[in-house]
Amino acid sequence: MKENEPEQTSFNLDKNSGEPSSPGDIVISNGETFEWISHPAKKNKYITILVSIFIVILVFLVYMMTFSVWFSILGFIILYGSLSSFYFPTRYKFTEEEIIVKTTMQTLHKKWSQYRSYYPDKNGVLLSPFIRPTRLENFRGIYIRFWNNRDEVIAFVKRKMAQLRPDDKGI
Repeated sequence: MKENEPEQTSFNLDKNSGEPSSPGDIVISNGETFEWISHPAKKNKYITILVSIFIVILVFLVYMMTFSVWFSILGFIILYGSLSSFYFPTRYKFTEEEIIVKTTMQTLHKKWSQYRSYYPDKNGVLLSPFIRPTRLENFRGIYIRFWNNRDEVIAFVKRKMAQLRPDDKGI
């Protein structure tokens, strides 16, 4: 380096800056915040291709039945919009006080104290505001999708439920 040239400044950004940058990045900071991004369309490319072909076929059928470009566009928007949680990433963040779920259209902030039970399955965990299973929990609860972090999510949820309801046994 020549004496007259100024020293070059590096702008390397730390990957663990507190937010995951791509699906699969899991950030745990201070044991109090746990966040990750879930993107189901990226997880299984074969299913994504099949669903996309299915949508195109349905939009084509709508066009052939109505001969209306506008109905076809509307059909595409409705079908694609109803599958937005599949096609677009969802960001989850657990803090000591709340659960934050950020999708493309909305951000949900829910307090841990709202939930009284949880039910894990192979793809995620359902947080329910009811003590016992009921048909309403699918409408009032919140479903948290895993992304190669099943054990960590269940452990965090189990710990929070034990803190909030020490007399309850959990699942």
